Amino acid sequence: MTHATTSATGIPRDIAAECANFLYREAEYLDHREFGCWLECLSEDLVYLMPIRITRGPEARHLEFSPVGFHMKDTYASMKMRVSRLHTEHAYAEDPPSRTQRLVTNIRVDALDAPEKYDVRSNFMCFRGQGDGIGSDLIVGERLDVLHDTADGWKIAARTVHLAHTTLPTANLGIFL
Repeated sequence: MTHATTSATGIPRDIAAECANFLYREAEYLDHREFGCWLECLSEDLVYLMPIRITRGPEARHLEFSPVGFHMKDTYASMKMRVSRLHTEHAYAEDPPSRTQRLVTNIRVDALDAPEKYDVRSNFMCFRGQGDGIGSDLIVGERLDVLHDTADGWKIAARTVHLAHTTLPTANLGIFL
C-alpha cells in the first residue's frame, strides 16, 4: 500500500518508496561491511528478534514461531557491542569476514497508529560465503519491521525475522539479517 503525504516543502511523499529505498540502503551497508553506517539506521530503542520456528502436529499449527525461544534477541546496545566486537580479534565467527549479498523484495508498507511509524514487511535472501572455499549459505525469510521517520532520517525501531528454515542453514549467526 502506498502512503502519500506532504513533506514540509509541500511536495507529495511516497512513503512506500522511501521505506523500500531505506531497506535497500541498509542491505548495501551490511553487504559492504559499513557497520557504522548501519548502526545509524537503528533506533536507540531497537528490539530485534529472531524467534525459533516451531514444527508441531496439526493440533498446534496456528503457532508457527516460539513466543519464548529465539535464535537472536537483541537491543540497540547489544547490536552496537556486536559491531564493536567485529573490529577485534575476538570475532571468531567472522574470521575471515563473511562475504554477503542480500536481496530485499516484496516490500509492503502500512501506517501505524503512532505518528511517523510504519509497519514494513519484506522478504529477504542472504547469500553468505567465507574464506576461499566453495561452500556457502543461503538464508531466506521474512522481516517484520517498524520503521520510524525521524528528524535524523528513517530508523528501524523494531525488527522480527522469521526464517523460512526450521534448522539454521549456517554454522553461526555472525552476520546481521
